[in-house]
Amino acid sequence: MTVQNRSIGDLITVRRASANTAVTAGGTGDNTEVTGVIIDRAAIGFPKSCVVAIPFTATLAAAATMTLAWSLEDGNDAGLSDAAVLTSASAAVVATGPTDGGTVTGTFEANVNLAGAGRYVRIKFTPNLSAANTDTAALSAVVVFGGAERLPA
Repeated sequence: MTVQNRSIGDLITVRRASANTAVTAGGTGDNTEVTGVIIDRAAIGFPKSCVVAIPFTATLAAAATMTLAWSLEDGNDAGLSDAAVLTSASAAVVATGPTDGGTVTGTFEANVNLAGAGRYVRIKFTPNLSAANTDTAALSAVVVFGGAERLPA
């Protein structure tokens, strides 16, 4: 058995990957792609894997849904003018309104292998609310990096 003499914080690096995003069904932000910030993997030791995490709070009518599509781009240009999709997922339901409608909170997560990825990465995601004009959501994104060639500072 291996015993870690370090805390989990010594083994991972967490980066803010997007601004906070507000969505209104049938209105602002609904079914609109959010482009995240560019993260320099060299600055954090070229991690070999990450978890894309998109925390959300949604106010949904009964049985109404929020779907989420996402992609992680990579490239070697600091502005990602050479961006290519490293991995992606089509829209999938991440939240469903309770029987009487109400607030649903959660975090969408996806594991990503970064072996062979470029120096820079960026997340893009598209939230989509199924009800018209009533439902709302607030989302953001973080990326948790691990498996770096050197431990985070």
